[in-house]
Formats: sequence, structure tokens, C-alpha cells
Amino acid sequence: MQQNSFFSRLPLVTKNLIIINFIIWLAELVFSKHFAGLDIHRYAALHYFESSDFNPAQLITYMFLHGNFMHLFFNMFALFMFGTTIESTLGSKRFLFYYISCGLGAAIIQEITWYFTWESTFVPLLANLNGCTFEEMRIAINQAIAMGQELPFLNSLMTIGASGSVYGILLAFGMIFPNRAIYMMFIPIPIKAKYFVIGYGLIELWSGFSANDDIAHFAHLGGMLIGLFIILYWKRKGIINGNNY
Repeated sequence: MQQNSFFSRLPLVTKNLIIINFIIWLAELVFSKHFAGLDIHRYAALHYFESSDFNPAQLITYMFLHGNFMHLFFNMFALFMFGTTIESTLGSKRFLFYYISCGLGAAIIQEITWYFTWESTFVPLLANLNGCTFEEMRIAINQAIAMGQELPFLNSLMTIGASGSVYGILLAFGMIFPNRAIYMMFIPIPIKAKYFVIGYGLIELWSGFSANDDIAHFAHLGGMLIGLFIILYWKRKGIINGNNY
């Protein structure tokens, strides 16, 4: 008897991305429990490019790691909700390219953010610990970087998760189906997709400048920004019908 479950009917890439992310999360649990000395995040999470733990593969691998189950669940739920429609519209190969591109763009924007903000994060703390001024410590650190010396504190700058790619998918949904109604949890009023996306983008922008948390808000915006360029290009080339709603 042939079974045709709901999960089996999901588009190929969306389904496999969800499966892969859950498998990797389970693998993280197993490794953390049975191999205490092996820190997957040290090798696969995205690190600051001037830190000793950085390697280029992390620009891809970081988007398949998650900090906890809720982080994973909400990313995969959003991928399921919006990715299914976007993959059906773009096709599997183009959707996979879009997903990876948005995640890569998010990583690059996060690296740029770290480049301009790590001094304000670490230098005051280190200056206070070493009894010197901010400028003296800043010069000493930059000289150490120029000489190729290892600065372990830079390795604490890490980010993980599929959020950059997911925000790119959300952006695509808002651009391709701008007038499609979206219902937010606990809010029984439909919101047009274009306003939903704009609102999320503005919240992330505001949070990036004002929120004091460990969420990579600018990485989210990076995923949306790369997604914007790709969708605009595909619309210009006629790959996407600009009249979809």
C-alpha cells in the first residue's frame, strides 16, 4: 500500500534541509554528551575572520548549527511555512542557490559588523584589566594582529543558525507574493506579506543598533539584503513573474 504522507509531499530541498538540520542538531547532542573534549562549534560555527579559530568553510557550515531546540524549531518552522511556497515557485535548484546565497550573505555582513564593533566590545574590558587607556590597549591589540599573534578573546565572537537564510526566504515571499495574507500568532488580523516583511526588517534594524543581546541582527538583515538583490535580478530577467500575488 503506497503511503503519501504530508512530509513526503514537501518540496525536495525544503524537506532535506529540515532533515539535515535536525540530524546535525541531534549529532551535536550526542557529541556534547559522549565527547566532552570535542567542541563542534569551535570548528563549524562562524568565527571572526581575524581569530585563530576561523576557517572559510565556516561561512557555510555555521548555518546548519543551532544553539538549542527552540532556535532550531523556529528556523525550521519558518523554512517549512515559507520555503515550501518559494521552492515550488523557483524550482529546487534555484531555491537551493538562493538559500545558500542568503546564508553566505548573512555571514559576510556579520563579519563586517564584527570588524567595526569588536573594539568597542573588548578593548574597554581589556584596558581596565591591564590598567591602561582605551587607546593604548587598542594600539597594542592591532599591533598584535598585524604581527600574526593569536588573540584568544577574538574566538568568543561566534554565530550559528539558519536565520540568515530564513530571513532571505521571508524577503522572497514578501516580494513574490506581496499581497498574500499572513496571520501572526495570537494576532487574528491578516497582514499583507509585504508589510510583514518590512516590519520584520525594521525590527531587526532597530534591534541591531539598540538591543544588548547575543542575536546576530545584522546577519538577519544581511540575508534579506542578498535576497533582495537576487529577487530583483530574477524579476528583471523574467525568471520570476513580477505580478505574482
